[in-house]
Amino acid sequence: MAMINRLLGAARPSVGSVLAIDRIACTGHGICAHILTGTIELDEWGYPILHEEAPDPALAAEAVKLCPAKALRWVERRDVRSPESGLLPE
Repeated sequence: MAMINRLLGAARPSVGSVLAIDRIACTGHGICAHILTGTIELDEWGYPILHEEAPDPALAAEAVKLCPAKALRWVERRDVRSPESGLLPE
């Protein structure tokens, strides 16, 4: 299920999932930062910095759904620190 969520950018988290940003896929639209104010801020180049892995689920689901690059997604907690995943929260 985690692989399917990763590929599809599932909007709703499964139990034990955390929010993560795929920095390679991100194109810097900034929609996530506008929806998740206080959880995500934009750096000087307009790319997101994630400050909280477990934000309000309803707002996070909306941000995941609206991400044009599908760079914001739910991942299993064990996948977050994996160098291969490219999904490292700040």
